[in-house]
Amino acid sequence: MSPSKNLPIYQLAPDLSVSRVITGLWQIADMERGGQKVNLEDKSEAMKAYVDRGFHSFDMADHYGSAEDIIGVYKNKYQAESPITAMTKWVPEPGLMNKDKVREAVNVARKRMQTEQIDVMQFHAWNYADPNWLDALTYLQELKQEGLIKHLGLTNFDTAHLKMVLTNGIEVISNQVCFSLLDMRAAGKMTALCHSSGVRLFAFGTLAGGFLSDKWYDKNEPIDEKKLNWSQMKYKRFIDEAGGWQQYQKLMTVLNQLASEKSVSISNIASRYMLEQEAVAAIIVGARLGENNHNADNLKTFSFDFNEQDKIRVDTVLKNLKTIPGDCGDEYRKPPFLTASGDLSHHLETFTPPYPTTEGKDGRTKALSGTVWEDLAGFSRAVRKGNTITISGTTATHGNDVIGENDAALQTHFVLDKIEGALQSLGAKLDDVIRTRIFIRNMEDWEAIARVHGERFSDIQPANTLVQAALVGEEYLVEIEADALLM
Repeated sequence: MSPSKNLPIYQLAPDLSVSRVITGLWQIADMERGGQKVNLEDKSEAMKAYVDRGFHSFDMADHYGSAEDIIGVYKNKYQAESPITAMTKWVPEPGLMNKDKVREAVNVARKRMQTEQIDVMQFHAWNYADPNWLDALTYLQELKQEGLIKHLGLTNFDTAHLKMVLTNGIEVISNQVCFSLLDMRAAGKMTALCHSSGVRLFAFGTLAGGFLSDKWYDKNEPIDEKKLNWSQMKYKRFIDEAGGWQQYQKLMTVLNQLASEKSVSISNIASRYMLEQEAVAAIIVGARLGENNHNADNLKTFSFDFNEQDKIRVDTVLKNLKTIPGDCGDEYRKPPFLTASGDLSHHLETFTPPYPTTEGKDGRTKALSGTVWEDLAGFSRAVRKGNTITISGTTATHGNDVIGENDAALQTHFVLDKIEGALQSLGAKLDDVIRTRIFIRNMEDWEAIARVHGERFSDIQPANTLVQAALVGEEYLVEIEADALLM
């Protein structure tokens, strides 16, 4: 693909480049919210105006309305003369995965996009406690090897599970995460992992639904949430979490000063700051195709010098903002849910229990995770009787594989995912755990394991014992059992 002279590109792989400002098509779903479909021909023609200015990369998903269909019409009409990079996402509901289900999802996207090979297929997992997410990625990797997918990416993965994916041999080149002046979570552990692994970030939310723009500088706080669109409702929650409207306006004051000095917009400064981040390949800016075209302004993002002193001025005011809690993607998995509705109600109707359960005659309910050890030794992953749940010693086993290889911290994360999955299957949650027992093979691993336990149980702090033990199977570095009490 020949790069445009108007817009810098990022070479993610020898056969894949993206424009450093990617056009996001999530607003297609909003444009179709009333049930009326957009005109595919008109919207594909509107795309051409972006490509002609150098914005040759587009981001979409299976649930972005007709976005994939628009790409298909564009490819059929214009791809030969004006090629694009088209990245989509698969965001399946939690539940059982098999290769046929994954193949069907990929083929639906290929058909809609009128392409033999998807440039980048990005995967989102709702619930790490349900190991089907790992199966889905394994099958996507196989379809990549078949040639149906050029490259795999992730979306909203945290640092531990991105590393888990890489350690498990799944080849991903990118992780799409929220990353903005209001949300700098990705600048820490995530960037460090990207630096060591070569994975690059696609940053969304960079303009915070338009809040990081001239329109909102020196404006009063919006009180009536009903007057905000879905994107603004979402990012107003980020503003509140980061310290509130007053602190946000202090940030805007500095951005406005820089913008005035450089004769650009606040959006240009906010965008350029994120593009200067070490791990960021590109930012994603949403578009309402055929309605609002900000290409001329977006091009100005690269028209000025952004030096170290400029960065220090922004960094100084950022220190006054509160850090968004957790790691990347946590806003979709645990409170506080920083979504438009403040929960997951507009994303999912229900969560499927990760493990099957059976009820015994004596009032016990058993949960089985399907490992070979459960049948061989005749035990359950977890048993509930009344309001008490007891969870067996759990290792990082998934099917015939050990997740985490020789990484004690990763094995601990996966073990705790399995324990959380057993709890969810029996109607409980991690908060209900009152005791854990940790058995480790090598004493030198105790701190790495303890730190993961501390991260996952930071606000719960159950009673705990950690001892060195000769675990069955040299590949296992840690085994954990737990007790929970439902009140």
